[in-house]
Amino acid sequence: MKNLKSALGIFLAVASPVIAHASVGDLLPQPKFIETTGKQAFCLNRPISIIGERPDSMMTLFVEQAAHTSGGKCKSRGYISVSIVDSIPGAYDYNLAGFPAEAYSIDIAGDTIYVKSVDAVGVKRAASTLMQLALNSDKIPALEIRDWPAFKLRGFMHDVGRSFISIDEIKKEIDLLARFKVNTFHWHLTENQAWRFAIDEFPALTADASFTRFPGKYYTPQQARELERYAYERGITIIPEIDMPGHSAAFTRAMGHNMQTDEGISELYTILEATAKAFPLAPYIHIGGDEVAITYPGFLELMIDKVHSLGKKVVVWNPIHGVDLKKLKGIDMTQMWGTAGRKVEGVPNIDCRYNYTNHFDIFSDNEAIHNSSIYYVPEGNSDVAGTISACWNDRKLPGEMDIIRQNNMIANILASADRAWIGGGDEYIEKAGTVVKPGTERHQQLKDWEERFLTYKDSWLKDEPIPYVRQGNVVWRVAGPFENGGDSDVSFWPEQTLEGQDTTLINDVVGAGVYLRHVWGGIVPALYGNINPGNTAYAWTWVYSPKDIDAGALVEFQNYSRSERDLAPENGQWDRKGSRIWINDKELQAPQWFNSGLTVNNESLLLNENASARPPVPVHLNKGWNKVFIKLPYVKTPGVRLNKWMFTFVLTDKTGRNALDGIVYSTEPDLTTEQ
Repeated sequence: MKNLKSALGIFLAVASPVIAHASVGDLLPQPKFIETTGKQAFCLNRPISIIGERPDSMMTLFVEQAAHTSGGKCKSRGYISVSIVDSIPGAYDYNLAGFPAEAYSIDIAGDTIYVKSVDAVGVKRAASTLMQLALNSDKIPALEIRDWPAFKLRGFMHDVGRSFISIDEIKKEIDLLARFKVNTFHWHLTENQAWRFAIDEFPALTADASFTRFPGKYYTPQQARELERYAYERGITIIPEIDMPGHSAAFTRAMGHNMQTDEGISELYTILEATAKAFPLAPYIHIGGDEVAITYPGFLELMIDKVHSLGKKVVVWNPIHGVDLKKLKGIDMTQMWGTAGRKVEGVPNIDCRYNYTNHFDIFSDNEAIHNSSIYYVPEGNSDVAGTISACWNDRKLPGEMDIIRQNNMIANILASADRAWIGGGDEYIEKAGTVVKPGTERHQQLKDWEERFLTYKDSWLKDEPIPYVRQGNVVWRVAGPFENGGDSDVSFWPEQTLEGQDTTLINDVVGAGVYLRHVWGGIVPALYGNINPGNTAYAWTWVYSPKDIDAGALVEFQNYSRSERDLAPENGQWDRKGSRIWINDKELQAPQWFNSGLTVNNESLLLNENASARPPVPVHLNKGWNKVFIKLPYVKTPGVRLNKWMFTFVLTDKTGRNALDGIVYSTEPDLTTEQ
């Protein structure tokens, strides 16, 4: 209970200022069935007792947050009646080993809230819903709710081998994310740069000499057990990963030989025993397996058998170099990565193929992953377990808050987990792509999603480094492409006039971030598909302001992946393609780049290249209509492997934390009248 008291302190510290009020429509994720009744609302701020089944830790936390002995309008005691039942009417479920059914129902009636679930974990999901309904309110409306997840695995991953996230920070994330029904933490503990899980028998693994990044930063078995218990109390399962035989240079430095040797096999057995002991509640151990040739005969089979002997199930990456996973006996789950990952029939598969936050921009990719179905299906089944939002921070960043901020991690996890709970999705991202057209159902879904998310950004998440701001009201007219012969400076008709030109070259799109060609080229559709360098496009919008105002703007034209060694722009330039931007015909100057002119590798700190890592650009809006005009050349960029043809622009307050209120974006303003 001590940990729960500590978590309660975090909750109250975050939620106590009356900044945002969560209504029924703000629930994230939205329940499958919800309706109001004619019954009396349930008052908070009074003594509340849990009756029925043994009290659940999350429900206890809700009661401690909601119940106060003074100041409430209701004098009678309130009750939460909890019971375990055989089924919830209409609930969908499928078998996934280690993940019980999460269906629950809530009936709110006067002095009693009736909670039913088919497993104890469903009580935790009900508690999450009640926490949201109680946010900054003194009562919960009379409702009937029936709810269950479309996909049973909804998770997030930290690659702490390349980077490092402290135990305290991971606890905070678990505490916050559990309130949105995230249920899995994939803990990638070992990498080339560092081995971050202490093994008592092999202290050299966590010795400073074995690390090439952040020496001395690792986790003990005691910390692992404590974190696992902390996560379990909040309904989150931890899947620890010991990556083998690839991504194991730290192991080789420490042990003097690689994993695919007789000595290495013996040592890995001991390591797996220690891992199973440190994670007694974990149903799975992830053994990696990817991106290296298997040279030791039967290596993976030996590791699989060892994990099974410890009473655990096995997860492997998919694909594995040179291995036919359809023929690899004993695997219990695969984790699909990259475009080559394909579902293996007969075992559960986790879809992470495009859910790599290290390649995401702030806005467009977030919307695209929320819009997409999960591996082509609307709900999980025996072959599709769910999805994990994966943060692979190959490129060195100054600290853990930079990792969370630059990967837009919180917003991306919640977009992914929201889709996994509610199911559906427009189409799979390989077909649906990243383009949002104004006035479409997809546009409305974007606005609905972000309205709910921003409610919690302004309350529970108000202290988290979240660069995402409202973008559903940002509209653009984009003209092109125009062949430029590789010359960024050549001009075309939008630079002279925006009227009376070839309308077949014009598209209207929505969003603070727009891809003309996506990072995954012809695989994930963008506005112009898999187009080659040698083209220019233009984008413009008008912004109405009711008064003269100094504000900020998030601006970027090359989102720098946290996995690339790309060169920073030259000072005086926004990017290495020659992109330019004007507001009211005055050119907006690029910031001074901290890494400009430097030789960049993965050990060079990624500093202010991304918009999320720097203050907003100061801008001035005149009263009335203001024109924003952008030139977007697409040419070859030596030193930049992932040449993203894209742009980001959204007006914010001076801090960059919030979108600028009280303004209107339009592609067809009436410039002759005041709004």
